[in-house]
Parts: sequence; structure tokens; C-alpha cells
Amino acid sequence: MQKENVRDELIRELAGMECLLIAYSGGIDSTLLAVLAQKALSERVKCVLLDAPIVPRRGVSDAVENAHKLGLSCEIMPFSVMENEEFRKNSPDRCYICKKLSARMLRDYADKLGIPNIADGINASDLKEYRPGLKASIEEGIIHPFLSSGVQKAEIRKMAQDCGLEIWNKPSSSCLASRIPYGEEITSEKLQMIEKAEDFMQNLGFSQLRVRLHGKIARIELIPEELERAMGVRHKIVEALENFGFSYITLDLKGYRSGSMDEVL
Repeated sequence: MQKENVRDELIRELAGMECLLIAYSGGIDSTLLAVLAQKALSERVKCVLLDAPIVPRRGVSDAVENAHKLGLSCEIMPFSVMENEEFRKNSPDRCYICKKLSARMLRDYADKLGIPNIADGINASDLKEYRPGLKASIEEGIIHPFLSSGVQKAEIRKMAQDCGLEIWNKPSSSCLASRIPYGEEITSEKLQMIEKAEDFMQNLGFSQLRVRLHGKIARIELIPEELERAMGVRHKIVEALENFGFSYITLDLKGYRSGSMDEVL
């Protein structure tokens, strides 16, 4: 099927809904879904961004700015996931716990507004990774238009580019808790250390990256073509990250890969 037909089919599918609430993060997946839903349903679409300490501040501000540019109806709601003890314990089903809580919060809000459908941007490429949150969202009745249509991440980026979205090639993101190894407690202090370190690296011009935290060790993942450049500014990186609370700063020679903390499972 041609990509234009996939996009048109998605719009037709969305148009069949009375109205829709979208779990919006500002990433390319949820943004494209919101734009397509807007084409299909006009003002009968509402985006909700759940704001929690596990979400980078840069990500929240970028998401709000992007929603404004695109004319999306977007509301920010505080999400108190850090108050949940089981989540903070950081077991391998951490994402299931988080998604269960967030999906129920979205469901309660949608019911209050009289919106019967909630959708997110999960796509077929997500099935290649460990995604316990997907089970929770299905249990809570969240629909996945990209997934049900078999749309892969690369197709989403192409559709977004064709739609003129400036963020079509935006690097993938994930919650800050994914930088902490399973079994190590998630704390506000750790999340702040990680966020400051990743902000610093992004301000240096590095693109797709992760700063994983192992005790007081920073394990920096960069795309292979940026590894050598990091060595050229290593003194700046070491000085900054030590000021953020890290004792040892390392560069992962395997480079960036999504979900590297799941490699131990």
C-alpha cells in the first residue's frame, strides 16, 4: 500500500470516531497522530500531556510550543507517578505500572469530558522492544491507530515530513526513569542528575543520546559518528557531569541504542 493511502486510511479511521483524546508527549508519533486526528475531527480532538518528574523539562516546553504552532488543543496535567512506591522500586514491570496509572488518569479525564476514545502513538516498531506498558494500555482500552495499521517508525517519519512537520526527524525520547537500571530505586535526585547531564550534552550539539546512571557512574551513549567528537570535548563533559553529582564519567563504545537497560533481561 502506498504511504499516501496509509495516511488517508488513518484519517478515515479517525474520522469514524465521535471525538478523541490523545496521549500527547510532543514526540513525532503522538504529534503526527494529533495532526491526522485534527484533519479528521477538527475541534473534536484534545491532546493531554501528563507532566511528571520523569519527563524532561525541555521535552515539556518543546511539546507545548509545538502544539501551539500546530494549533493543537493541548492541556498539561500533573502526573504524580513518583508517589507510587511500586514504581519507585523500579522492577522490570516499571513501565507497566506507569502506563496503568497514566491510562487510568486519562480515562477518568476523558469520561469527565464525555470523550469515549483515547489513542496514543505506539507503532509497529515498538513491538521489537520490551514494552510492558503496551499490555497495560490495552487493558485500559487505549487504542493504537499506528499499531493496528502496521505502521513502522520510518513510515511515521516519512508521513510527518510529507505533512510538513518540522519535527519529522526529531530524535526519539523516553522517560528519564529508563536511564536507571532495574532494581535501583528511582529518586528525584537521580532524575535531576540525568536530566542536567543530558541537557548539557544536547547544548553541546549532540543529537541522539542517553546518559545512563549506574550508582554514581554516568554511561553516555551517543550515535557512532559523534563518539570521536565527544573525546574532543571530554574535559568539558567531565567537569560538568562531576558538578551534577557523578563520580565517574564513561563513554559507551557500543553507542546509542534504545532500551539498552533491557539487555540484562
